[in-house]
Amino acid sequence: MSQRGRLILSWVIVALWAAVIFFMSAHTGSDFDGTGPLAAIKRWLVGLAAPVFGPDTDIVNVAAHFTEYLVFGGLLVLAARRTWPALGWGKLALVAIALASLYAVTDEFHQSFVPGRVCDPADWLTDTLGAALGASAAVLALEKMLAKRQMG
Repeated sequence: MSQRGRLILSWVIVALWAAVIFFMSAHTGSDFDGTGPLAAIKRWLVGLAAPVFGPDTDIVNVAAHFTEYLVFGGLLVLAARRTWPALGWGKLALVAIALASLYAVTDEFHQSFVPGRVCDPADWLTDTLGAALGASAAVLALEKMLAKRQMG
């Protein structure tokens, strides 16, 4: 695949993940209480979290936001690296975190129109922290991979 093809593919993957986030934001947690794979995942997460945080804590919402944006931050680093290869690793991470955080603002705004959901600044913070960890992990992994390549 050509460099241009890889560049386009990296941003298509980012856009697809953003669509997953949008899809998940269009539903309430109770939408996943029935049957199916999403309901099974929710029951599993609640089962893990309830003994630690209590049965009334919506740790599933926090975990979902954090995980969605953890992946998003990593994907944005990969796409940004292909788009702006001259940027240093720190700047690539900051670009990815900023883009993810801006998308999180639109995500929270979108949720304000979904019955049963609200625009929550704490969710935005959780999203941004997830993106920061994802972007940082991606940068560290890429640095390590490139260092190995250079050594032989």
